[in-house]
Amino acid sequence: MGNTNQITAQLHMAEAVKNNDELVLKQLYQECYGKIEVHILKNNGTKPQAKDTYQEAFIATWQNVKSGKFVPTNETALQGYLYRIAKNKWTDYLRSSQFKKTSSIGEGYEIPDEFDETSTDNIEQLNNAMEAFRQLGNECKQLLTHFYFEKKSLREIAMAFEIGEASARNKKYRCINKLRELAKTPIFKNE
Repeated sequence: MGNTNQITAQLHMAEAVKNNDELVLKQLYQECYGKIEVHILKNNGTKPQAKDTYQEAFIATWQNVKSGKFVPTNETALQGYLYRIAKNKWTDYLRSSQFKKTSSIGEGYEIPDEFDETSTDNIEQLNNAMEAFRQLGNECKQLLTHFYFEKKSLREIAMAFEIGEASARNKKYRCINKLRELAKTPIFKNE
């Protein structure tokens, strides 16, 4: 009987979230933030990263509740759901960050401040980078062009791709690492 009442309370909370009840949204936001912040701080994160990740998770939760993708099944379902989304977002971020660290190939592919266009090495390096860029998928090309050439922020890129800012950050890291991998592939070096 008590469990039924608690699930009913969760159903009411989910309904209030669907109806954008400001008080319930604020309560849910404040109730869960501390636990997420602790998790992120314990896992190599900072407070600003915790806030960003939590904000994205909260919006995702709100959207899923509104669209009916979430239905509470226990007394802390909504809070647990929000926590799992935030935790997964942070895990995705960590994976991309670790991927960047482990696949970094050093300064070998950075263009020096003073680029000598007559140097054979520099021309070959530039040609490799350009050929690698051509081999990237369209989405990576667009993302890297927006970020590096058009100087758009990750927030602007996220809006253009209709994804979260953390996802845009992860995607950027994956794309730049793919570009590095392509650039060091022997095919490009022998051409």
